[in-house]
Amino acid sequence: MMIVAQILRRVISVAVLIGVLGFGLVACKSVTTNDTVDYKSSGAVRGPNLAYPPDLVTSQADRRYIVQDGTATMSEYNAAVKKSAQMRSNVMTGIPGMRIARDGDRRWLVVDKPATELYPQVKDFWQENGFLLVVDSPSTGIMETDWAENRAKIAQDWIRSTVGGALDSIYDTGERDKYKTRLEAIKPTETEIYITQRGAIEKCTTDSTNNCISTIWTARPNDPELEAAFLARLMERLGMTQEQAKAMVSNPVDAKTPKAKLVQDGPNKAHIDLSASFDRSWRDVGLALDRSNFTVEDRDRSNGVYFVRYVNPKDLGDTKGFFSNLFSSKDDSSLKAKKYRVSVQKSGENASTVYVQDADGKPENTAAGLQLLTLLTEQLSR
Repeated sequence: MMIVAQILRRVISVAVLIGVLGFGLVACKSVTTNDTVDYKSSGAVRGPNLAYPPDLVTSQADRRYIVQDGTATMSEYNAAVKKSAQMRSNVMTGIPGMRIARDGDRRWLVVDKPATELYPQVKDFWQENGFLLVVDSPSTGIMETDWAENRAKIAQDWIRSTVGGALDSIYDTGERDKYKTRLEAIKPTETEIYITQRGAIEKCTTDSTNNCISTIWTARPNDPELEAAFLARLMERLGMTQEQAKAMVSNPVDAKTPKAKLVQDGPNKAHIDLSASFDRSWRDVGLALDRSNFTVEDRDRSNGVYFVRYVNPKDLGDTKGFFSNLFSSKDDSSLKAKKYRVSVQKSGENASTVYVQDADGKPENTAAGLQLLTLLTEQLSR
């Protein structure tokens, strides 16, 4: 009855508002968009929502109309103007050494710049797109957004296009997203940027007569296309043209990677076999962790170790438990808030092995460790 009453109140408020507006709505226009993401209007106060032109981010401002100190001949002046035009042309055609790498449906960005230089630009990028950061760690190159609603999924009907924000509060997609970003310094001047999405959807719980009595938030599958959309936007933010970014991201995907194999060595004792080199296995395990319900707190690539913790469902929502049921199950209580090490070790030229250890680096030969390996295997096999 409570849910029905809330719905009736919303319907009545809409009817009253339309009645007050009267025939003033007749002169409205239809609004359509081909954009797939819009998180700016969701949630509380956001960071700066400024979309900087690429030349203001990656190059100095155009100085053709600034009077310089000293004197110059006409030929020197013309040469300076020509050089400035060339610099602007280079900026608009994208940053050299920025490209999309892919493996199956997995995509990531490779930039020929140090991670320390890129991190603040990536942070600004998420704030400009309407997100709050709940994890912001420049020392590890890891950031994570808060949950937000993709308003682009709400139909732009004639009422919304006319009234605008006055009705926004009664429209809800019943879905939420959050994004993790990880910067990996492969070389001193080369960085890999990974963006992974996690989703939640609101579902009804029903009684014996199949009536909806309440709603809970549950996980929904990762959406590689949302990840690709933000990779393309990030490429634009770093100076590439929109056409080039979309073309790079939309290239046909490669063949699927070899599937991971979970090998049980005894009761609660297991490991994962990957038929891939260490570099590829390290990347795939990192993506699997990002896409699952684990948080990477730190990593040591030289020793092949990810330091992770299981995300407690209570940490996923507000204090009223908005997401208190998200990703919860009867089987994961032993994993909550506990720290682990995920070890990736080279076992051959094109073979690697993944182990789970406790916080002290000892084998986690428990039911919880086996469950963690099972979850990783599922992600690595997708």
